[in-house]
Amino acid sequence: MHVGSEQTERGLAALVGRMAESFSRLVTQHLQLARLELTEDLKATGMNVALIVAFVPFILVGYAFACGALAAVLAPRVGWAGALGLVALLNLVAGGGGVAWALQRLKTRRMMDDTTDELSRSMAAFAAPAPVASGHTLPGGDGHLFKEPTNGR
Repeated sequence: MHVGSEQTERGLAALVGRMAESFSRLVTQHLQLARLELTEDLKATGMNVALIVAFVPFILVGYAFACGALAAVLAPRVGWAGALGLVALLNLVAGGGGVAWALQRLKTRRMMDDTTDELSRSMAAFAAPAPVASGHTLPGGDGHLFKEPTNGR
């Protein structure tokens, strides 16, 4: 009878060892995924920031040229002050629309979404009943890995 309990203890020790090794590998893989995803997210964010920066000169140059040309056309009808005001408003709306579009793209990007999904799946797997050979469950009675036994041990 004592021999069977030694085999069970060795089997449990091997199971716990494999579980610890698998958990360590899982954590390492999550860290690798997080690093790769963070790099990808930073590149995408950098591109969106570059779009914003790219629109700013267009706003400024467009404002200057359009103000001059359109104001010259409108000045005989509404005066120079009215013509410059209308041209400025038109260019500011167009440039602001471009910047707002790029900002909206930044807001809708989910950062590290794959890492979050994978971490959620891993935690769900650890919370689910763990199958053990021969139809037995792990200590705790219901097969959950991290639940304390109900008998207070």
